[in-house]
Amino acid sequence: MAQESKKITFIIIILIFIIYFFAAARPIPRETVLAYKWASSLKTELTENDQDKDKPWSGDLIPFNLGSYFGFADSSGNFALNRIRTDDIYLSRNMWTEYGAESENITVNNILNESEIIIENAGGYPILLDNRIFILGSEQNSLSEIDNKGNVLWTYEFGAPLTAIDAASGLVVTGSLDGLVEVFNSRGERIFYFDPNGSRYSIILGCAVSRDGSRIGIISGIDQQRFLLLERLDNIGDYKVIYHEYLDTGFRRPVHILFVDNDQHIIYERMGGIGYYNIRSRRGINIPLEGEITAIDESGDNGLLFLITSHANLLKKLVGIKFSPNRFLGRLSGTAVHTVFLEASFNSADVFMKREGSMFVIGGGTTLISFDLEEK
Repeated sequence: MAQESKKITFIIIILIFIIYFFAAARPIPRETVLAYKWASSLKTELTENDQDKDKPWSGDLIPFNLGSYFGFADSSGNFALNRIRTDDIYLSRNMWTEYGAESENITVNNILNESEIIIENAGGYPILLDNRIFILGSEQNSLSEIDNKGNVLWTYEFGAPLTAIDAASGLVVTGSLDGLVEVFNSRGERIFYFDPNGSRYSIILGCAVSRDGSRIGIISGIDQQRFLLLERLDNIGDYKVIYHEYLDTGFRRPVHILFVDNDQHIIYERMGGIGYYNIRSRRGINIPLEGEITAIDESGDNGLLFLITSHANLLKKLVGIKFSPNRFLGRLSGTAVHTVFLEASFNSADVFMKREGSMFVIGGGTTLISFDLEEK
């Protein structure tokens, strides 16, 4: 156990050195650097499986899920919650829940006000999105929204099991095994549905809705797989396709797709790398990456994107990408300029990454490390 702890500490130290060497010693465009801030071990001596109630915490909280640990850390590296996971968990910005495969009652906890919402006879699995609580039915073909007293607000029955879901701006977007995308308003009323077609096997492997609800991104189908971007029509609840792209060899599993940088861009996973689409310029690029994406920066603010890729023998790589969205190489090619400014390797079975404003937190082993994104 002592040797394992020393090994993890050594890996973390090496990681800090590599990040400092690549990022701090060589400023990236706009002279933004990653400045080391703190490191916190998850093996803290707290009361068994719980937090230290008297320990202060302040600032924005970062929800984390790393190996057998989960909880919330503040901007100084103090834990508002640090627990050993004994069952399945679901974390959101302010809420968390731990539940079993056949839990009759599910408790959803709010970390900010320390309140609890008890859902009796849940009959499914919790999903926490957009500060809302949902229950996915045990057969995965129904969805219910729960209010702050544990009561069901609405329920919708689907024709096939759900394979993807996202929520923002009072909307819920779902994708199902039969290849159907459906959009619901805050009352659970279906206001739009769409079948992408164009593939041998119809299935939705990923969906995302922008923060303002005006756009929807979709990864659909197997043989061939496609990326589609839909945009809401003016004063109408319908959406129309404004861009689509065939992705050649596709995945047969859920994929990463998300809007970043205040909805200015959409990032999606594709075989051998990621796709990046600039909504304002209506142009996109493909960025090749080795390994499988295990974590991705959900903010992507200021044209910076961080990813962690997984390789053989526990090898992980932290990759930083800088975009120049207003510059393109060639009038005909429309290829945007991007730079891989950071590649740092480390070994860990489990990883975690989160970005909140200028705070960037990465985790490996049983340690969280925080950096500040600073302009100099």
